[in-house]
Amino acid sequence: MQIPEVMRTVPLEYYLFFSTALFVIGVLGVLTRRNALVIFMSVELMLNAVNLLLASFSSYRQDSVGQVFVFFIMAVAAAEVTVGLAIIVMIYRNTKSIDVQLLNRLKG
Repeated sequence: MQIPEVMRTVPLEYYLFFSTALFVIGVLGVLTRRNALVIFMSVELMLNAVNLLLASFSSYRQDSVGQVFVFFIMAVAAAEVTVGLAIIVMIYRNTKSIDVQLLNRLKG
């Protein structure tokens, strides 16, 4: 299988830098935000950064294993969205807020 023409014009390092930037933005969002939805979106951003990195390495190495991993990560992310949003809805119903600092009310 040949490398697509678009992949030949963009060096692999650009994909590495872009994926690293997305992952760092996701980590900063998880560590600094208090809103549960923003934290949830930051985790999804980190998963997408890993997917981009796996797909780019897979394309450059002309091996489809990375693309198979991307498919499985997308399936796990879909399950995470389902469970995560259900948890966020239940937290909102109990506390009337999605601020993660207020979750210690649920200990009782």
